[in-house]
Amino acid sequence: MKVVVAPDSYKGSLTALEVATAIEAGLRRIFPAAEVVKVPMADGGEGTVQSLVDATGGRIVRVPVTGPLGEKVEAFYGILGDGKTAVIEMAAASGLPLVPKDKRDPRVTTTYGTGELIRSALDRGCRKLLIGIGGSATNDGGAGVAQALGARLVDQDGRDLPWGGAALIRLAGIETTGLDPRLAETEIVAACDVDNPLFGPRGAAAVYGPQKGATPAMVGELDGGLRRYAEVVRRDLGVEIADLPGAGAAGGLGGGLVAFLHARLRPGVEIVIEATDLAGKLRDADLVITGEGGIDRQTIYGKAPIGVAHAAKRFGLPVVVIAGSVADDADVVYDHGIDALESLVKRPMALEEAVANAAVFVSSAAERVARLLRLGGLMKL
Repeated sequence: MKVVVAPDSYKGSLTALEVATAIEAGLRRIFPAAEVVKVPMADGGEGTVQSLVDATGGRIVRVPVTGPLGEKVEAFYGILGDGKTAVIEMAAASGLPLVPKDKRDPRVTTTYGTGELIRSALDRGCRKLLIGIGGSATNDGGAGVAQALGARLVDQDGRDLPWGGAALIRLAGIETTGLDPRLAETEIVAACDVDNPLFGPRGAAAVYGPQKGATPAMVGELDGGLRRYAEVVRRDLGVEIADLPGAGAAGGLGGGLVAFLHARLRPGVEIVIEATDLAGKLRDADLVITGEGGIDRQTIYGKAPIGVAHAAKRFGLPVVVIAGSVADDADVVYDHGIDALESLVKRPMALEEAVANAAVFVSSAAERVARLLRLGGLMKL
């Protein structure tokens, strides 16, 4: 029997590889001779770098960069096992957790540090970049990324704009002659699981600005800046990002990556599935086990277990999910390729206890799944 174990991480508890290892341990108590292929998964958000590094035998690179408020922070990215592909989480350099709650102001926060991560990956010879763009503290349309990579965004007097989304309202021109030439020979794919446009009622400022500290007045100011940004990008770069689905992701970073780096926006789990060659590992499998910290109705909207299930169903494979918790509305996943759900916990307990003992609970849950599989094999139905 061949089992492909392809879970997401359990946020704040176990990495995807640790989850997969615990599942393997539980399975082997019942099926010691089974072939178990572990494929750490992610959906493009937090944990994507670690999952892809673990899945491909890559390495983590740590580098000091400019944080959202201009301070120095230690960020990281991954270089995959091929040595040529880098995977970057923008939140590592420009994420909301890097800004204290009392200092959150998307008028001044910048994505400059994310641009520095990109430049570092280029310096190490990477010519394919996978960029997760969730969890930002910013609303600058990716202007900071462009500035870090050599572009100039100037006001009517030819002066460089300061960092932050508020400055974009003064944008008069974009100069790209100094843009890093290595970008022209680099494939860039951004993990984007939302379809918000750059500005307007569903735009970056209106929808995501408040969670980053924007007041209603700030939202209006930021929205106006992104509107001006789109106009100048169209005029000077010949790229239309105003109504591009996903342009509003990460405070407009989705649009900025398309405009300056010619990135493609794709669902995060699709990027991970392709990078790990999950399909190749599924071809001769008998069973797929996936999982994440919590399964609920939202799982069907681009989360890793659904992506894994869709890939598995192309080969007609049964799919089991092992989750930290299973919500009352989780039954909807049965209509999206998942055949069975198993929860980690067998009794009421505090979250702290569940997190502290997660590996043990995952292993026990996997053993329960294996016992049911063995029972099913013995029964004549």
